[in-house]
Amino acid sequence: MTTAVIVDIIRTPSGKGKPGGALSGVHPAALLAQTLTALVERNGLDTALVDDVIAGCVGQVGEQSLNIARTALLAAGFPESVPGTSVDRQCGSSQQAAHFAAQGVIAGAYDIVIACGVESMSRVPMGSSRAGRNPVEPLAERYPEGLANQGIGAELIAARWKLDREALDAYSARSHARAAAAAASGGFDNEIIGVRLPDGGTHTVDETVRPSTTAAGLAGLKPAYYTEAYAERFPEIGWHVTPGSSSPLTDGASAALIMSEEKAAELGLRPRARFHAFAVTGSDPLLMLTGVIPATAKVLERSGLSIDAIDAYEVNEAFAPVPLAWAQGFGADQDKLNPRGGAIALGHPLGGSGTKLMATLLNYLEATGGRYGLQTMCEGGGMANATIIERL
Repeated sequence: MTTAVIVDIIRTPSGKGKPGGALSGVHPAALLAQTLTALVERNGLDTALVDDVIAGCVGQVGEQSLNIARTALLAAGFPESVPGTSVDRQCGSSQQAAHFAAQGVIAGAYDIVIACGVESMSRVPMGSSRAGRNPVEPLAERYPEGLANQGIGAELIAARWKLDREALDAYSARSHARAAAAAASGGFDNEIIGVRLPDGGTHTVDETVRPSTTAAGLAGLKPAYYTEAYAERFPEIGWHVTPGSSSPLTDGASAALIMSEEKAAELGLRPRARFHAFAVTGSDPLLMLTGVIPATAKVLERSGLSIDAIDAYEVNEAFAPVPLAWAQGFGADQDKLNPRGGAIALGHPLGGSGTKLMATLLNYLEATGGRYGLQTMCEGGGMANATIIERL
């Protein structure tokens, strides 16, 4: 069977996803185009050889509409013969793009493909794609009480897994501390590319990390998702999730160069990792964020590996209860869990987060000599992707 390998993988630094954020002046297609350009230039790749570009993007409206994968690759100067398509698997969109890319290589449909993702939450606010009639109206018969937002899902997880406010704040502070330490030690240097800004400057550092964050400081924040209506509907909720234990709105992009092992050898490129196993699953759309647990169980079963055989886990920190419930469910070593911090500190640019996390995971494995890395992400609507990569 053909082996799919990662030759290179990069990301932009995060920008706060609001007007005035470091990347808010950059059009999302231009942000992804810069990322694509950096990826191929780092590897001396003739872009005419790329069979496809698959881009994750959640808010596919406004400046992110009209198939941003194709727009970005053309803006990056790729030949017109290179196609592109955009994928929406909610928060896991670019992880799904990597799955599709690698699976296409394994199937023999591709020799070289780029999986990537982008989200400009400052320019295309979260929820923009829901403009017009409510898209969940056809589900009213199945879910008569209606679904809730992801913050409520996080609160329900905290309640059902018995995660108190202190645990969430301590975990969130640790995310910032680990991210700050990784940045200070140069841990992100090989994955971050500088982004050219309209004013002629370059943005090179994650804007969302707050090194001074402490659990005591987070303790003063108010619950982010409390309403009287939700409190009446979900009396079990303790209202522990705050802005401090949630991922911030973020701008960013990321990209992975994926190809067959044979093609990499032919081009004289060194593969950095291979795809070992894939999984995707649906989960309760009300809890919404618990899919990481069955997705992980599924990918471990397919891989034949135990959780202890994995050297690092990237479990997206959409909200602090998610990785904590995941770790509890698998008895996972928390020293291996998001060892360079996660989205609470480093940001969560929705469609760009999948390959972003994979970049951090691979660089960590290389720095520590680890062999296997597991990545999983909860997704809107109750889904999750899980991937195991093997460092080469």
